[in-house]
Amino acid sequence: MGGVSAANVIIGLVRTKVAALLLGPAGVGLVGLFHNLIQTSATLTGFGIGNVGTRQVAEAAGDPAAQAIVRAAMVTAAVALALLGGALLVLFRQPIAATVLGDAKWASAVAWLSLGAAALVGTSALNGILVGLRQIGALARASVLSALLGTAAGIAALLVWGSRGILPYVLLSPVAALLVSAWYLRRASGASRPVRRPDMLPHWTMLAKLGLAFTVGALAATGSQLVVRSLLQRQLGAQELGHYQAAVGISLNYIGFILTAMATDYYPRLTIAMRDRREAVQTINQQAEVALLLAGPVLVAMVGLAPVVLRLLYSSEFLPAADLLRWQICGDFLKIAGWPLGFVLLAGGRGKTFVAVEGVTGLVLVGVTAALLPRLGIEAAGAAYVAMYLVYFGMAWLLARRLVGFVFARGFRLVLAAVAGALLTTLLLLQWSELVGAAIAIALAAALAAFAARVLQDALPMALYRPLSAIPGLLRRRPAAGG
Repeated sequence: MGGVSAANVIIGLVRTKVAALLLGPAGVGLVGLFHNLIQTSATLTGFGIGNVGTRQVAEAAGDPAAQAIVRAAMVTAAVALALLGGALLVLFRQPIAATVLGDAKWASAVAWLSLGAAALVGTSALNGILVGLRQIGALARASVLSALLGTAAGIAALLVWGSRGILPYVLLSPVAALLVSAWYLRRASGASRPVRRPDMLPHWTMLAKLGLAFTVGALAATGSQLVVRSLLQRQLGAQELGHYQAAVGISLNYIGFILTAMATDYYPRLTIAMRDRREAVQTINQQAEVALLLAGPVLVAMVGLAPVVLRLLYSSEFLPAADLLRWQICGDFLKIAGWPLGFVLLAGGRGKTFVAVEGVTGLVLVGVTAALLPRLGIEAAGAAYVAMYLVYFGMAWLLARRLVGFVFARGFRLVLAAVAGALLTTLLLLQWSELVGAAIAIALAAALAAFAARVLQDALPMALYRPLSAIPGLLRRRPAAGG
């Protein structure tokens, strides 16, 4: 899944680059606002159906009949929730346009966004079922194909209609994802079996119980991002909102692939491991160590090369976002380190605690941004992002220790310290010289990559193992199969 997410990064690079060149910062900012509005609406009415579906299907592992019931229950619920979400967005289009976008003239655009919100709810449910079934191959192929189709159609819309194509550009991706995921789930699960409504009722009850918690918690996350975007647009203007969207886009799309891979495999695995506290602690430590090993070199390199990255992925118009991007990456370091611990709440079904954590961190993001905006400008959002995930990491650690007796393993501590030290060193040198900081960042990223390759060498595919093993002293000799 990490490899698939990396492929999606390349597809997203093309998509984002074209949008940046054709629309500029103001257009990119509007795209980000539309995307966030769709996500918030889908979160509000989706009831965490993807997470609940994964958990329910994983718990029914080994029982095809029980899994068929879960699939039917989740698909039926997804249709109802998608229709509800779309209807609400259409019904309240004028107040949403006036409040979020600052002008009621966007009401018709908000109504069209209901299609994207409904598609996102459906895709979340279908992908959640695929994850629970451990159909990783099908999910991987669906992810790449939907990205290709959505990107090709979106770019075509911009090339034909220019700025008037922003709405199709935003909507075509979730619609393509829904269609592709539905096709792959049908292939993976085979012919559907008849399921009686009373058999689905317990799963709808669980969806209502856990889904409300997931909805409130996830809404705190997406809603806080929407509030921050609205603050930036109102106080700093569309140009600065575009710079913010560029930094956040890199953070989510080019670094977040580690988190995508983590959620796909780790969540159902941890759900099963929660039956044994010792196994759960081991699983958390292993996942956190691997995530930081994979992400560390990328984080350090991007901090040092932030202006180059912005110019490459967007255009020179987005260079003012360089310092904001560095703040975002530091927050991502804390996010990647804390997520494996935070998944304990999802795997353990601790809905109320999950809501509390997400609510607190969302308030930190909005509160710090609002407090620092007059003084720091757009960088206030970056400082708030770091503060949010610092609080999140601390809360996740304390809760994991309480729920499963979590303690940091030596490997996790070592990688955590190494990546933190490399980031801090790079940031300090950048204050002195951009050129020196960038050069040292590249060297430190290379060192972290070599360390990661040595630790993870048994998991490397032969296409990578053979050329890396030619570097003297980098890799140990891989034992023969069965040896």
